[in-house]
This record gives sequence, C-alpha cells and structure tokens, in this order.
Amino acid sequence: MKTILLFMLVVAMMPLAPGASDDAVSNASGSVLTTGQGHPIFDNNNSLTVGERGPTLLQDIEFIEKIANFDRERIPERVVHAKGAGAFGYFQVYEPMTNYTKAKFLQDPDQKTPVFVRFSTVAGGRGSADTVRDVRGFATKFYTEEGNYDIVGNDLPVFFIRDAIKFPDLVHAVKAEPHNNIPSSSTGHNNFWDFISQTPESTHMLTWVFSDRGTPASYRMMEGFGVNTYVWVNSEGQAVYVKYHWKPALGVKNFDHQNAYRIAGEDPDYLVRDLWDAIERGESVEYELYVQMMNISEELNQTFDPLDDTKTWPEDQFPLMPVGKMVLDRNPDNFFTQVEQAAFCPANLVPGIELSADKMLQGRVFSYADTQRYRLGVNFKDLPTNRSLATVANNQRDGAMQTKIFNGSINFAPSSQGGLISATEAGVPYEPYVQGNITRETIYKTDDFSQARERYLAMNETEKEHLAGNLVADLKWVTKPEIQRLAIDNIIAQIDEGLAATISEALGL
Repeated sequence: MKTILLFMLVVAMMPLAPGASDDAVSNASGSVLTTGQGHPIFDNNNSLTVGERGPTLLQDIEFIEKIANFDRERIPERVVHAKGAGAFGYFQVYEPMTNYTKAKFLQDPDQKTPVFVRFSTVAGGRGSADTVRDVRGFATKFYTEEGNYDIVGNDLPVFFIRDAIKFPDLVHAVKAEPHNNIPSSSTGHNNFWDFISQTPESTHMLTWVFSDRGTPASYRMMEGFGVNTYVWVNSEGQAVYVKYHWKPALGVKNFDHQNAYRIAGEDPDYLVRDLWDAIERGESVEYELYVQMMNISEELNQTFDPLDDTKTWPEDQFPLMPVGKMVLDRNPDNFFTQVEQAAFCPANLVPGIELSADKMLQGRVFSYADTQRYRLGVNFKDLPTNRSLATVANNQRDGAMQTKIFNGSINFAPSSQGGLISATEAGVPYEPYVQGNITRETIYKTDDFSQARERYLAMNETEKEHLAGNLVADLKWVTKPEIQRLAIDNIIAQIDEGLAATISEALGL
C-alpha cells in the first residue's frame, strides 16, 4: 500500500509530458506573464521598434501573437464596433491638393468619389443601446480610381493608449467582466477603472469620453477624427504629416447623461434610426473634411510627440485646412451584405498617402486586415461593399469563398511566360530614413496630464459639472473602494484637485 501511495505521489509531482494538457488554468496574482509557448514576457507595454519612436517591427513575435490571438476572440461578431449603421454617398475636393499629395481623388473639384461610411458604438455587442456612454466609430471608405482608401477613425480626437500592444488589455478591461459578463456595454465596473488607474496616458481621453461628447445625439451631428497621424506625399516626393477632422454641417449636438440613458431604455436603436430616417426623408447628411498639417522636420521641436494618439495638435499652431465635403444620401439595400460585412483597414491606402511610425497605427494596419480575414474569410475584399471600383489584378488565388474564375496558367511573378508586372510609380517616391536600436521603450515625451488639464480648464461650469457627474455615475458601480481611490488619486486628481474632491465626496470616500 505504501508503495502504491509513494508511486502516486511521484506521478503527481512529475511535469506534464509534451502534448499533454491540464484543463485547469491558473492566472494567480503574481504569476509570470508568458507567451502561448510559455516563454516569459519581460515588457508587455512597449512594442519592438526601431528606436524609441518606431516604426514597429514585424519580428516582434510577442506583439504578433498577442494581437493575432486577440483578433480571433469572437465569432463572428466584431470584437469592438459591433453595432453600427451605414450610408453611401460621395466626396468632392474643394481645390486640388497637388502641393501636398498626389492622391488622384484629391485633385479634381468636379469629380465625385463614391464613399461608404459606417458609424458605430465600440464596447457593446450588436444588441446594445445606441446612446450609452462610449466612443463612436467613424469609418469612411473612398472608392477611388486608384483603389479603395479608408479613413478609420472615431468621434473623439484622442485615444486611451499610444501603443497597439496594449489594445487587447484595454478592450478586455472595457468589456464585461469575464466571470459574470456584467456590464454588457458600460465601463462602470472594477476592471475598467483598475486598468485606467494604472494607465495614466488615458487621462486626456477621459476628459472627452466622460464629457457629453461621450453621448452624441445623432450621427448626423457628430465630429469624426482620424486620430492617427498619416503622411501625405506629393509628386516631388515631399512629405507632410496630416491629421483628419470631419465636421458635420449641422453642428455638434450631444445628450446629457440623463437623456442619453432615458433614450437607451425607450429606443435602443435611436442613432441608427435617426440616420436611416433622415436619409429616407431625402435629407442629405453632410460633413466637411479638414486636415491639420505639420512639416516632418518640425516633429521633434514640439512639446509633445506628434505621433502620440493620446495628444491633440494645437489648432493655433497647426490650423485646420478645408479639403472637401462628403454627402451621404443613400441608405443600404441590405444591412448584412453592405454594412455588417463592411471591412475597413488603415492599410487600405492609395498613392500619395502613406503611414507614419505612429505605434497605434502600425499595430492597426496588421490587426484590422487580420481580423477581416478571420471574420469574413480571406476573400473579404470581393464582398460588395469592400469591392474596389478600380481594376484588381494579382496572383492571389483560392481560399474560402473564392468566386472568381481565373484564366491562364500563370499565378506567379516573375515569369518568362507573361503574367502581371509591377506598376511604374508616378513621381518621386518618398523614402523616409529610419535608424536605431531594436528596443522596447516608451516614447520620451510622455506628459500624460497637461492636455487633460488644459481641456478641463477650457470647459465652462456646466461642462465641468457634467464631467464630474458622468464620472461619478460610472465610478459608483465600482465595488472595490481601493480601485475608486486609485482612479481618483492616480488619474482624476492629476486633472484637477477640485474635481477629485467633488467625486470623492459624491462617492462617500
């Protein structure tokens, strides 16, 4: 008997054999974070980049594994931006942008470029209410003669984080807590505020999403922002940084906290219905596109990093320049085919528009396309709303849901038998110079609080009261007082001590 017990004890202490599994997974506090292969992760907050400011390297296997697994966490609903509305229309440039970009759709004022726009909430699922406090997506697809171009943005000019490697953590923290799936479409819970209290770069974003901007009254009266920094290149190879701004012709209108939540109960589809009904009545929905420009030689002279998505560019230094107008005048014929299957990606570029080393943008370029391949299949680009009006010719074949019939025997290049050849680039190419150590670092200009303080001080008294009330309304659902205190001390007090005192008193701390 003793021999049997001793044998059982030895077996219990032995490690699992290769290929064996243990159904019980422990993520006990203090355990070392690892990859899926068990390798320890030494830095979970900074992507592997050339120098501290990027660009991000594809050899960052920890980031790729993390974001690729994150992209596959839901079937088939979008992980974020699940509920949305869409409309078709056109875009017209006011004046040729030749001095700044060679993109053809930005040259001819008489040309109407077809567009499709999808508006969305972010945190909630497809059945969630439209008017809950949240970021809103504002994604625009231009069907240009040089292929599709996407501006995939939000209704707020900044974001919670500056490095895409933290995006899965942000969304996990925003979403319902995993043990009880509560709350389904709100940030009022322990995990969100715990994450925020440990992520000071989110402070500026809080002053936007917890103002009344977090509860827009209509997609027709909501601003849009590209958030990321892009590069415009002209035919001479000269480049400038740009930030995109959409301004609604009807002006900006938001709900206060009470009305937003009342309408959420009365009509959960309020924003979707409002957009649909307006277009059905024959009312055009219009926006103006503006850009801010910065000479790339100026970027290191700023008090902030221009490629940091938690920062805005001061408009007195970098004024808004009008570019053109967008008119939405046609509702979709079939929601699933044209809206639910719509696929946007910041990697959908045209000649004359390129990527900056913005760490969030670099991660989104991989993540969005990877998500669409997983969610809709490798041939998602051939679905009606995603299909380019320009001729598509490549050697990509087969894959799930391939509907094209290809002629000929050549599906590779180069070939002595003919086949496709590379295009000849028009104008002088833009060739940015990159050099630096391969490293994981936070950008050195990381003042997380000054722009948040400036925004708060610029608010009128009503806006300040609403911000305080909205923060209290969210924090009251946090069941752990220590997390409430961390959020107040680490984040809110850095905005304004008086604001922190008001919220502390309201929460009874």
